[in-house]
Amino acid sequence: MKLIPNCLTLSRIGLALLLLGLEPLGTGFTTVYILCGITDMLDGPIARMTGTTSSLGAKLDSLADMTLVGASLYTLYPFLGLTRGGLLWITLIALIRGASMLTALRRFRTYGSIHTYGNKLAGLLLFITPLLLPHIHQVVWTAVVCAVATLSAVEEFVILLSSSQLQLDRKGLFTRR
Repeated sequence: MKLIPNCLTLSRIGLALLLLGLEPLGTGFTTVYILCGITDMLDGPIARMTGTTSSLGAKLDSLADMTLVGASLYTLYPFLGLTRGGLLWITLIALIRGASMLTALRRFRTYGSIHTYGNKLAGLLLFITPLLLPHIHQVVWTAVVCAVATLSAVEEFVILLSSSQLQLDRKGLFTRR
């Protein structure tokens, strides 16, 4: 039972990599993509319910999330209608996230991605994007997702700069836990 959460997280990494070989937005892609989302929704609650949360599990979860975002962005890039400005915005978000990772490594000697409400909302918006692509105005949706992702990235960076200890489950800048 103790291994189930980490097995779910590891399966998300494998499933995300599988997306790279599937027809974008096809039935197989959508099915595997939804399975990735299901594993993401289940691993944390199962770990908390069974008392098996761990620093390794939190790090694997963040790695799985980044793998899914990267594989999805790479696969769906032609369908996103990204402008040069959109690409620059995504690059800025990635740079802020990178600065956060380096800050956590330097200050706390470990990788750390904080599970704030902002990061969870940004992750949810990123996750539903491929499912909404046929039904949305891509430029407007991209701006909304990038705005939320920017705010959550900046929030995480400020938390990492101002905290005396790493709290991976901190909910936001103005909360202690």
